[in-house]
Amino acid sequence: MSHRTYRLTRLGARAVTVTAFAAAILIGIEAAARAQEAGGQPEDAERPSRIADGVTVSGVIVGGLNAPDARRALSELAARPLTVAFEGIWWRYAPHSLGAEAQVESAVQEALKAPEGAVLELDVEIRERKLARWARSFARSLDERHRNARIVLQGERPGVKSARFGRELSQGEAQLTVRDALQRHERAVVPLPVHTVAPRRSDREVGFAIVIKRASNRLILYRPGGAKGMKVARRFGVATGQASYPTPLGSYEIVTKQRNPWWRPPDSDWAAGAEPIPPGPGNPLGTRWMGISAPAVGIHGTPDAASIGYSASHGCIRMLVPQAEWLFERVEVGTPVYILDA
Repeated sequence: MSHRTYRLTRLGARAVTVTAFAAAILIGIEAAARAQEAGGQPEDAERPSRIADGVTVSGVIVGGLNAPDARRALSELAARPLTVAFEGIWWRYAPHSLGAEAQVESAVQEALKAPEGAVLELDVEIRERKLARWARSFARSLDERHRNARIVLQGERPGVKSARFGRELSQGEAQLTVRDALQRHERAVVPLPVHTVAPRRSDREVGFAIVIKRASNRLILYRPGGAKGMKVARRFGVATGQASYPTPLGSYEIVTKQRNPWWRPPDSDWAAGAEPIPPGPGNPLGTRWMGISAPAVGIHGTPDAASIGYSASHGCIRMLVPQAEWLFERVEVGTPVYILDA
């Protein structure tokens, strides 16, 4: 095998050197361009690829992790569901459904720049409108209106529909409590601030009720108490409406009370041409008037004691004057009046 020996002239050596230098420059420019296209910086300007040892973010150890791994660890922290509870019932919510937005990327970038052993926090921003919408929606499903005791007719006698306590979520307080737990990354069960709403009227505060039995011309006054919530306080004989002017059947209530009332002729054929009658011995309403919610009908005293026990009135319920005065002192506007065909 033959060998050839080549020698470079001084001009040739210089030419090779220049060519190599130019090639190196081109390679460097090309690498920088690629880095810029990728959104990064040349390698010598990059941030540290791993987080310094001992760095924690809201209690999560991220020291030694690269950015993607740290991002994943903090996202898992932020995504843990929040549990709220009331009387042993639990509800779990994803933080984003409550308006929480953890600033994971900002935390990762801070961690990459932090020195060894740094203690950092993962900030959480709260979208207040979204959190308020959650509180309103939750309150609609949780709240229960209180119920006042009230009188209802059960067959031919009144009974009491019992009072009931209500409950109400304190929406503003709930928002503050949930916001605090989200921002501090606490996931212990959050007790909901629910307030008890007491009824304004208990079973024993319902007052009196009146039952009028039209066919038998009886008025029965009931008071609170007894096994069914009401018991008889007193019975009276009364006069009710004639066949041509019957006392109306149904459920009513007392809407007005007057002492020593005027009698004013109603808009009816039987009173055509009559004049008003002032208070006094000849007044057909006696000394007390308890008007009910049926038009132009009321319970009143009468100077015609002989009519008691008969269907003799023009629709009203007549009582003996002393008995009407006694009843007047015990009932009030709003007292229920049940008129039955019994």
